[in-house]
Amino acid sequence: MKEEGLDFILQEGEGYKIEFKETASGIDKDIVAFSNAEGGRIFIGISDDKKIIGINLTNRLKSEIQNIARNCDPPANITFDKVRDTMIINVKEGEDKPYKCGHGFYLRVGPNSQKLTRDEILNFAIGEGKIKFDEQLNPKFDFKKDFDKTKLKKFLLRAGIKSGLSAEDVLVNLGIAQRQKGGICLTNAGILFFAKEPQRFFRDSYVTCARFKGKDRVDVIDRKDIAGDLAAIVDECENFVKRNTRLAYSIEGFRRKEIPEYPMEAIREGILNAVMHRDYFFRGSNVFIYIYSDRIEMTNPGGLPKGLKKEDFGRKSVRRNPLIADLFHRIGYVEKMGTGIRRMNELMRKHGLKIPRCKSNAFFDIIFYGPGEKMLGEEIDLSKHDLNERQRKAVEFLKKNGRIALKDFKAIQPNLTEKTIYRDLKDLQDKGIVKAIGKKKGRYYVLA
Repeated sequence: MKEEGLDFILQEGEGYKIEFKETASGIDKDIVAFSNAEGGRIFIGISDDKKIIGINLTNRLKSEIQNIARNCDPPANITFDKVRDTMIINVKEGEDKPYKCGHGFYLRVGPNSQKLTRDEILNFAIGEGKIKFDEQLNPKFDFKKDFDKTKLKKFLLRAGIKSGLSAEDVLVNLGIAQRQKGGICLTNAGILFFAKEPQRFFRDSYVTCARFKGKDRVDVIDRKDIAGDLAAIVDECENFVKRNTRLAYSIEGFRRKEIPEYPMEAIREGILNAVMHRDYFFRGSNVFIYIYSDRIEMTNPGGLPKGLKKEDFGRKSVRRNPLIADLFHRIGYVEKMGTGIRRMNELMRKHGLKIPRCKSNAFFDIIFYGPGEKMLGEEIDLSKHDLNERQRKAVEFLKKNGRIALKDFKAIQPNLTEKTIYRDLKDLQDKGIVKAIGKKKGRYYVLA
């Protein structure tokens, strides 16, 4: 640092990244506070009223301060500078937070190094990803009363695992349980997959699905709170979306092909992402899936995990709940780790839709944009046409079978004359609903 820089610092005063000290006394608190924040500089030889008192920078003093940094847990990374009669200690942001000294854990809050309480230390460690929710053993789980053997059997069947081991041994080998003196203890991940009632332990581990009329969250058409184990929740959420989105049709050869409003593989990836990567430490909120006429929004508690930024969407992967992700991977719900966003983007593009929009703050949101009111090959809206009952039955037959001939018309509606049938079909042609294929003798009709 140049002398001009020191003059500027003196005018600016202490702050989030600047600390003035007359001596090196108590410097360990400031070193860990800066290490736990975004780094900073400690100026020794400057009083609180921003006057240079000066300090004798000797090798012995540097060695003492270096030892203080090494004795932090874990060791802090510092370097030294000197300007005029002041010593500058440059503290780098720690890569292995949280850091502590002999006096405890400290964090830089504004211009102060503040000691953390027990709960603050816990929340800090959770925020840094040091404590994983899904890996924590849960002593409240009573294996004999709360474990569901049927769910484990179903899981093993899906995973293609055959084993003569006991349920306890299987759970231990899956890494979701430990043997203890009092019996076997499951992790939180194990409870979310194999408890009889997972929501009795984690009341917010359900998903709220809602279908709204139009583009606003005003009139609710359908709503359901979906609970149970995580695999069942994903399946039920997918069924809810299928039930509340449209189907279109196209005819390929003699077969009818269904075209969903959204690519369901992409929607499933979104549901999995919300359930797998939500912050289960987050109390008082759950996962939400909102279906509107033009989009689907999914939101889950917890923003991006530590180590990820917005620009990393679809490029990097940090698993907030690695055990939960591993269990989903074993049963084939997740093809490859870290490819969820990329897969969603690719599937939406192939379906002719915009790629989903991702947002992150205290919650993580994914928005799937649909085709709007019109979609390619959209199902015929019979209410728009003045059709008689015979014609309606013919159109429904076409939707299901792809084509209809004179004999088919007679089969579904006996006692009709050929003249009436041809008149009905001609009217459907004139309305642009069907078109004729082939000559009169072998003629059949398809949806136009």
